[in-house]
Parts: sequence; C-alpha cells; structure tokens
Amino acid sequence: MLPANEQRVTMIGGIGSLADTIAAIATPQGRGGIGIIRISGEKAANIALKLCRRETPFTPRFAHFQHWYDAHGESLDHGITLYFQGEKSYTGEDTIELQAHGSPILLQALFERTLELGCRAAEPGEFTRRAVEHGKIDLSQAEAVVACIDAATLRAAKQAQKQLDGALGRRINQYMDDLTSVIAHVEACLDFPEDEVPELFYNQLRQRVEHELVQPISMQLNSKLGERLFEGATIAIIGEPNVGKSSLLNALSGRDRAIVTDIAGTTRDTLEVDFEVGGIPVRLTDTAGLRATNDVVEQEGVKRAKDAAQTADLVIFVADATRPETWDSQAHFQDLHIHLQVMNKVDKAHVSQAGFLPLSIKKEQGLDTLINLMAEQLGSFDLADEAAMVTSSRHRLALQQSLSHIQTGLGMLGQEDMIDLTAMEWRSAWSSLGEILGMGDVELILDKVFSEFCIGK
Repeated sequence: MLPANEQRVTMIGGIGSLADTIAAIATPQGRGGIGIIRISGEKAANIALKLCRRETPFTPRFAHFQHWYDAHGESLDHGITLYFQGEKSYTGEDTIELQAHGSPILLQALFERTLELGCRAAEPGEFTRRAVEHGKIDLSQAEAVVACIDAATLRAAKQAQKQLDGALGRRINQYMDDLTSVIAHVEACLDFPEDEVPELFYNQLRQRVEHELVQPISMQLNSKLGERLFEGATIAIIGEPNVGKSSLLNALSGRDRAIVTDIAGTTRDTLEVDFEVGGIPVRLTDTAGLRATNDVVEQEGVKRAKDAAQTADLVIFVADATRPETWDSQAHFQDLHIHLQVMNKVDKAHVSQAGFLPLSIKKEQGLDTLINLMAEQLGSFDLADEAAMVTSSRHRLALQQSLSHIQTGLGMLGQEDMIDLTAMEWRSAWSSLGEILGMGDVELILDKVFSEFCIGK
C-alpha cells in the first residue's frame, strides 16, 4: 500500500549541510538603487545582530533601519534589516534580508563581512532548495522560480506564476491520490480467490482509471504549448525567389531586418528575428529562394533554407499570386510537412487557390489572420486548462513513464494471477509522478534542477 498524503516524505540531500548558515547577494551584478543580501540558517538572526552591533532581538517581519559594521566597528553601509522567523520564511528556517545601497563594492564588503561572522557562501539555488527540503514548496514550484526569471513573454510569466502557486503540484497530487485509491482496491482483491471477484468490479475500475488518469494525462502530453512558452518555437518561411518571404518576415516582426528588392535571389542566407506569437517566443527564419541555380553562393543558401525548414516547428510556404509557377509547394520539398500556405500579392491578381491564405503584405491584408493561424498551429489554443500544462522535458518524461505504467497495469487488470503485477505497475506510476514533486530518492534530479539556478535564489 502507498502512503497517504500526510505520510509522504521528501527525501532530499542538501548542498553542503543544512546545519550551515548561508549568505548570498540576491540582486544582479552592477550598480542599482538597492542591493539585497540574503542570509538563511539557524544562526542567521544571531549573525545579523553582530553585524548591526545590536543587543535586542529583531521583531519578525518588521523593517529595522540599521547600520552594518565591519570588524573594526566602522560602518560599511546602512539600510533595512528584515527578519523572517523559522517556518514563516521562504526557506523554512530563520532568514535575514539586508536591503542596502546598490553599490557593487559596498555589497561585496557587506557580503564578505557575513562570511567572517559565520556564514557560508550559498551555492546556486540553495535558498530555494532549502525551501523544498523544509516542505515550503515542491520541486515543480522550485523550477517555476527559474521559469519566472527566464520568461520571455508575459504569457510565459503568468504560466510560471501558476506553477509557482502550486497549480501543477495540485494536479500531480490528485493523480497520486487517485492511484493510491485504485491500488488499494486492487490489493484488496489479493485476499479473495480470482473467481470470487466479479468482472463488473474490474470494469468499473478500468473506467475510473481511464477517466481519472489516462485521459487527463494524455491531454497534458498531447499539448506542446507549455514547453514552447519557455523553450520557444522556430518558424521557417520558404518559397521561390521574390515571392515576398523577406517582406513577410519584416511585416510579422515589425522590423526591417531583411533586405527587400525586386531582384530575385537577394536573400542568400538564412536570416533570423525573434518576436512572439500568442505569447510564445518565436524565432522566425527567412530563407533563400528555392530555385535551380549555378551560383555557388546561392546554392549554399538553398541548402540552408532546406535545412532550416526540416528542423522548424512551423513551416510557412509563400507563393506569388501573379506567378502560377511559384504555387507548387512540393517542387523543392517532396516529404516536408508544410503547415501553412499563403498567397501573396492578391492585391495585384485576385486569385483564389484552395489551401492558400490570401495575403497582401504590401497592403497589410490578411496578416492578422495569418498570425492567428500561426498561434493555433503552435498549440496556443489547444489546452483550455493552462494550469495543467507540461512546461519542461523533465515533467514530460515523468508523465510519459507514469502513463506507460498505468496502461500496462490496465492491460493486466482482471487477468488470472496478474493482480499483484497490476499493483506493481501502478506503484511505479505513482513513483514517476512523485519525481515531478521531488518525492523519493531523487538526488541526481535535484542536482540537475538546482544547477540551473542563479546565486541568491
């Protein structure tokens, strides 16, 4: 039997030792109006008292205006000292925050003074890792801290906030609760002979597992939006020379990055520009026109265009309404999946071609429709419940492994002498889900996750 929620234990080895009191500069390098130093650990409050040459204890969650002194009693700086007590702090242990002037020299001197008084320099992500170890947040929330910092679009930042608030963790916990329940039902069958368990019981259990686990997990895995919000997507624009590919790149990005002329073959290399579509960070690639040529430089450009299209998440084929010879998207790509086809220059030739979106880049007609279609193709609208999105390859792998174990167990359910194997598969599914939250002996996973953090978090 799996443990109930209140019995679950996070077994995580720390960086260094939890007995250490750690300190770090928590604000970015460079000059600024304010610089912050964080101290966390059993001796944090005592070290801060020595730093301030103060005898009376700090009032928790109260802003104390203090001078901070060096070993000779000279003031290093002055500012706000905040004390967060024990489990009411971010890390779950006594924490001090020093809000000083944002001078790199003063901050470094203040930080070195905390080391003299007994602190150890914190490793990357060690404050957040301690929050996980003390049960303040789960591992998925810890990863969301980095996601909040790295978010390149507002939509990505909002999604990271949902994960930081525990939305994904609550969903994973619900799956684990459901698994615990169905495992209990399966193991109860072990006390009875196989022929005494009615088939109706197994059918009801199958329906429950399909409805509560297989279907929602499959929906999560089918969506790529979460990962694309943080990892971004690539879009390649392809087509014959002089159909308007460079003009489309400029129009979509809002910048004149690509040279636009009436001379065919102007673009000879791939040109990339970053912007966003539906809140998804996108790298848009303009490619050389695809045509047979004896020009060695242009041949290399065509090769690079094909390479870019083969690896892109979304491929847009551009044709010229005034030149029917440019309409065949398969002329240069026999096996490439082209997601969107646009017919440019419809203001010059009123052509309606099946499968093509009419467009006039010059007149700015059809661009909004194209952008909406791009967002749809990238998955921007494929999942109503954004709180359930998979936002990292680590989460995806754990969910895939869990789903595989669940489905294997389903295949065995009700078969003679397979009850214990079904329970074993579903226990493995539970453990895979637990890895997302940092449950179990997952030291290597934790080391990898927190190695991506910055100092001071």
